[in-house]
Amino acid sequence: MGASERIEWPAHYEPAVSPIHVRNELPIPAAPPRVWAWLIRASLWPTWYSNSANIKFLAGWPPDLALGTQFQWKTFGVTIRSTVLEFVPFERLAWDAHATGVDAYHAWLIRKTPEGSHILTEETQHGLIARLGNLLMPDRMWRGHQVWLEGLAAKSSTGGPPAGPANQSEIREDLT
Repeated sequence: MGASERIEWPAHYEPAVSPIHVRNELPIPAAPPRVWAWLIRASLWPTWYSNSANIKFLAGWPPDLALGTQFQWKTFGVTIRSTVLEFVPFERLAWDAHATGVDAYHAWLIRKTPEGSHILTEETQHGLIARLGNLLMPDRMWRGHQVWLEGLAAKSSTGGPPAGPANQSEIREDLT
C-alpha cells in the first residue's frame, strides 16, 4: 500500500496509541468526483446517513466541507464539534471530533478503480465517553460507518448532489 493509500494520522490519533480504532472499506461503482461530491456535502448527510443530524457550519462555506471548515453535528447521540484538517479533492478528507469525553479523528480515502472507487474510512478515539460507548456497544461505530459507506454508495450511484453555491463549482467537475 503506497503512502497515498494510507491514512496520515496526527501522532495523537495513531491507531497504536488510541484505545479505539475502527476501519471500514467498500468498493463503490461511481467515479471519485461523484463520491467526493456526496461526501463533502455535509449539509445533506442526514438525508442518506441516518446517524447524522443537526449539521451547522461554524466557519466555512456551506453546504460543502473544505479545509478549515468548522462544523457542529450530532452523531451516535452526541453533539460533536469538528474541523476539517485534511482536504485533497477526490482523494482525502479528514476531520477531528470533540465533545465531552470524546476526542476523535475520522479520515477518508478515495481511490480510483476500474469499477469506480474504493473507499476507506478509519476513525480513532480517546476519551471516557468514547471508551464507555465502545465497552457497552463494541461494534456500534463499525456498523455506523458501514451504513455511512453503503449510503454513500447508494447516493453516488444516482448521480451528483444538487448544485451548491457558485464558490463550490471548482470541485464539482465531471460528476458523471
